[in-house]
Amino acid sequence: MSRIGKKPVALPNGVSASISGQSIEVKGPKGTRNFTATDDVTLSLEDGAVKVTPRGTSKRARQQWGMARSMVENLVTGVTSGFKKELEIQGVGYRAAMAGNVLKLSLGYSHEVNFQVPAGVTVVSPKPTEIVVEGIDQQLVGQVAANIREWKRPEPYKGKGIRYKDEFVFRKEGKKK
Repeated sequence: MSRIGKKPVALPNGVSASISGQSIEVKGPKGTRNFTATDDVTLSLEDGAVKVTPRGTSKRARQQWGMARSMVENLVTGVTSGFKKELEIQGVGYRAAMAGNVLKLSLGYSHEVNFQVPAGVTVVSPKPTEIVVEGIDQQLVGQVAANIREWKRPEPYKGKGIRYKDEFVFRKEGKKK
């Protein structure tokens, strides 16, 4: 039995869900998101909560049970509070600034990096050394943050680069004489 799948996903005030077949659409204060479940699970709306049940006892049905419930919970979280990833920039002369829909990064290259922000995500730079990525789609927020970080990953000797706010960078000792 899936411990995650057994729990129904409660719908808070201001959030509505509509189920048609295998797809669910969740509307909330931040927007609308939808998800289509596989044929291995059944989605139902009971007592102001979304319940996911498996169709059978096969291994795939049990796998999809917990995964589908987690996806529905992420839809509800996205339309109520949204998702957020915070990045830090460390290094002398490294900085970020927003110019319209483009994130301009100075990362020690001979040129400035221009990162085009995709639709559905908002990127702000409250300080020159901080970047905040927010949106209602958890996958898209994480992917945009990973794409920004990919331009200059933190290196292990001085720790320079773009890192997640709570990320630990293992430091190495340099060469000795």
